[in-house]
Amino acid sequence: MKKRELLANDLTKQLNYIVLIIAVILFNVITIKANANDIEQLQQQADQGDAVAQYHLGIIYARGQGVKQDYLKAKKYWQKAAQQGDIDALYNLGVMYDRGHGVKQDFSTAVEYWEQAAKQGNVSAQFNLGNMYSAGRGVNQNYEKAVEYWQQAAQQGNIFAQNNLGNIYFQGKNIKQNNDKAIQYWQLAAEQGHINALYNLGAMYANGRVVKQDYIKAVEYYEQAAQRGYAEAQFNLGAMYFQGQGVKQDYQKAIEYWLQAAEQGMAKAQHNIGLIYDEGKIVEQDYTKAIIWYQKAASQGNLSAKNNLGIMYEYGRGVKQDYQKAIEYFEQAAQQGDMQANNNLAMMYVKGKGVNKDIYQAQNLFKKSCDNGNQQGCDKYRELKSNN
Repeated sequence: MKKRELLANDLTKQLNYIVLIIAVILFNVITIKANANDIEQLQQQADQGDAVAQYHLGIIYARGQGVKQDYLKAKKYWQKAAQQGDIDALYNLGVMYDRGHGVKQDFSTAVEYWEQAAKQGNVSAQFNLGNMYSAGRGVNQNYEKAVEYWQQAAQQGNIFAQNNLGNIYFQGKNIKQNNDKAIQYWQLAAEQGHINALYNLGAMYANGRVVKQDYIKAVEYYEQAAQRGYAEAQFNLGAMYFQGQGVKQDYQKAIEYWLQAAEQGMAKAQHNIGLIYDEGKIVEQDYTKAIIWYQKAASQGNLSAKNNLGIMYEYGRGVKQDYQKAIEYFEQAAQQGDMQANNNLAMMYVKGKGVNKDIYQAQNLFKKSCDNGNQQGCDKYRELKSNN
């Protein structure tokens, strides 16, 4: 039986096409001591047409700070402030209609308010309009418009707009691909600590497809993303330390980073930790711990972990020997396309473990592996065919 090896770092993986983030109502623009006297004073000023007081009252009612939360009153005061050109009131009204807070959800109306705020330079409105045009929410989908608004927001330092521009230029979907611009915008976002941008730059330097391959730079970017808790970066750093790419080979560091990713639920990392305990080459062999980590990964559908669990049950390592359990895991992985598990299942038929010995069934399974490009399957298929 053959285990699957350590899963390698996915150096070419990029992030989701667009990170859609709708900024929340600007509750934290100011700090208000919302006691009765302050609210009464603001009320008087608002009634006299003071736009700032109207905006602040809107915040108080939206937050329910010192008063019962009341989105309708918040809307009323923001509308009064907006009529006097208050940019943040315009923006918050857009959020209300986008979210359906105190009003019937209406994306088109949200867009109208945000367009007014964006024209006056509100960066959050510019960013959100980019999202709306990208997704076709309240407007006809228009990627050129999305890019236009994100660029406006990015020029004002909006980290999410910068990252989205990096993504859209890298993917080249619906706009002309431009790797230089992708790198430019990711770098701007990365300088402000955007975790996705940091990871993407690390991936670009690791795979060397767009920039000159530079493992040292890849490690630098991955480390920054990993420190911020990004599991993919932690996993890739583990692989780089394991392989000695851009860093001095350090198995303990590799385990440390894989554990960080595994504890966040990453199946690939859980599989690798399981295999390390299973093999006992780097740490003291511990089949019980191996089983625990394999099971975590397998429960998320990781095929390598399922295959390895099959082997553990076949030989009774860390568990009571159970051929039926072994077959169950091999079948699960094989049916989902893992040809090593398919080969292991075939060997159960060759040896008659948990099933009646059936060379014909084994041949069929090995042929399936061979047809899917698995060399071991081809070799075993020819071997059985020549002997029977």
